[in-house]
Parts: sequence; structure tokens; C-alpha cells
Amino acid sequence: MQLSSTARFYDMMRLFYPLIDIFLAKKRRQLVEQVNRQSPGHLLEIGVGTGSHLKWYGSHEITGIDISTGMLRTAAKHARSTVRLVQMDGHDLLFADASFNYVVLSHVIAVVQNPDRVLEEVYRVLHPGGKCFILNHFTPLNGLAYVDRLFQPLGRLFHFRTSFRLDDMPSLKRFRLTAIATSGPFGYYKQLILEKQ
Repeated sequence: MQLSSTARFYDMMRLFYPLIDIFLAKKRRQLVEQVNRQSPGHLLEIGVGTGSHLKWYGSHEITGIDISTGMLRTAAKHARSTVRLVQMDGHDLLFADASFNYVVLSHVIAVVQNPDRVLEEVYRVLHPGGKCFILNHFTPLNGLAYVDRLFQPLGRLFHFRTSFRLDDMPSLKRFRLTAIATSGPFGYYKQLILEKQ
């Protein structure tokens, strides 16, 4: 796999992720709790990062992917021996159709180059009736939208979309939205549960 600028960036960023995790851990734990309420199954996590949260998963059979080998090396230190970690790009999943019961994207969908393409791949690898769990910031329709747009040039330096809306992902319409929960100031964070129809 050719190492992209994004992979190199996250290889470097892994050193700062313990600090970033302080801000993400509570919401990420709530997401994992939602996943753990499901029957045990094959679970794919796209953008597993440092894997600091992997210990919270229940009895699912977990495959975690990331574009960054540095992130995966760190994740291996947090993962149980049964967790499979693979370097892979979420835009081009190297799994057969209908391979997973669940797919998790935690603070990932706004950092990939083409969020809609990633969702298309998620749809493809999910079993019919399988579920996708997404946790991310989404730009609300209020004054924060202007702040998000203002910081967009800085966000690009960090491979991150500050301005990001649900309608940036037309492929969402292929799924049935079974749950949505908002949190944070002005409902800035959303947790979505999508089901493949």
C-alpha cells in the first residue's frame, strides 16, 4: 500500500492521541455501549486509531482497520489477542460483500477524503439488516455553522472537515436511520445507528 499524506499525518498524530482521547473518550464509550447491546457478531471498525477504546467492546469478533501503520502499532498494545488489526483504506475495503454484522466509525467520517464513498463501502460489506454506528460532529443549522466555516482552512491542515453536514453523504439514504442522539453544545455531536435495508 502506498503511504498517503493522510497516513503519514496520522502516523505522526498518534503521539498526541492520548491527549485527544481525553476529549473523545466519554462519547466513544457511549457509542461502544450501544454496540454492546447488539447480539454478538462480526464487527468492523474503520479508523480504529490508537485503539484505546477496544477494551470496552463485548463479545463481538472485531476487525479494526486504519490507514496509519503507526496507529495500528499503538492499537495492538490495547487490543485483545482476538482482535484483528489490518492496514486498509476505508474508501476501498478489501472484504467480500456482506462480511460484517456491524460497522463502527467513531470520529472518522469527517476526516476521510470522500465520506460518501466510505459509506458506500460500509453498505457493501454489511449483511442485510446489519448496522452501522457513526459518532461524529455535524455542523448544526445555527451560529456554529459560521464558526465551522471560519475554521475550515485550519481544519484542512489537520486532514479534518470542521464544516460537515449529514447531507454531505447522499449514501445515507440507502440505509434506514434507526436512532439518532445528539450531545454537546447546540447538538454539535451526533450518534447515528443506520441499518442496511
